[in-house]
Amino acid sequence: MGWISYDHDALDPRDRYKLLSGAVVPRPIALITTLSTAGKVNAAPFSFFNVLSADPGVVAIGLESNDDGSFKDTSRNIRESGEFVVNLVDRALGKPMKACAEAMPFGIEEPVRTGLSTIPSTAVAPPRLEATPAAFECVRHTTLEISVSRQIVLGLVRHLHFRDDVIDLETMRVDTSRLDLIGRLAGPSYVGLADMFDI
Repeated sequence: MGWISYDHDALDPRDRYKLLSGAVVPRPIALITTLSTAGKVNAAPFSFFNVLSADPGVVAIGLESNDDGSFKDTSRNIRESGEFVVNLVDRALGKPMKACAEAMPFGIEEPVRTGLSTIPSTAVAPPRLEATPAAFECVRHTTLEISVSRQIVLGLVRHLHFRDDVIDLETMRVDTSRLDLIGRLAGPSYVGLADMFDI
């Protein structure tokens, strides 16, 4: 077996995306809720997402701009309010999450359009999604301006919510089988947690 190698900067951006997102799998999905200055709730999924630290709790989200360089709703709302909620995506949320990814005009409320109920957050203004098994309320710590098309937001976790069947209160451990999260693969493909094993 040999190797196939590429100069990153010589690749077409779409090919870079396919290679990087296809190799780093599965990726967790954050269905992020934010509020516009007009009070409209936005919900958008991001698979360029992860938790980076627990002391303090820090999440990272890779945000993409529109083709013309303008900010998409999530980027604009986080810049204006400094707040967002990470709603984790389980199998039951898969189809509504996918529907929230569809391009819509600014101000259209994805939860209303997709039938997702929201409930008030504790520490931030944007609501969380009632159907999520876990949600993290966050405030923006830093926005890294990587390029015209990409920003990375680091968020400080201010409040954590878990559905009561996924936490063992004595051990403070999450039951990942009950969490039933899905991860993003490449293209339209996702993966569940059915094939878990220990090493």
